[in-house]
Amino acid sequence: MQAAPVRAHALPSVTTALRAVESLLLSGGQRTARRNAWTAVLEDRRRARDRVEAEHVLQAVADHRS
Repeated sequence: MQAAPVRAHALPSVTTALRAVESLLLSGGQRTARRNAWTAVLEDRRRARDRVEAEHVLQAVADHRS
C-alpha cells in the first residue's frame, strides 16, 4: 500500500478564496465599505459582551451586599 502523494503547495484557505471572489465581483470602494461594516459588527458584538459581563459583575456585587 502506497502513501498518498504529498502536495508541493498548500490549498488556499476559505478566507483567501472568498477574498479572491470578492475582488472579482466588487469594486475597491465596495470592498472597503463591506469590510468597514463587518468591523463595525464585530465591535458591536464586543461591546455587547462587555455590557453583559458588566451586568453580571454588578449583579454579583448587589447580591453580595444583600
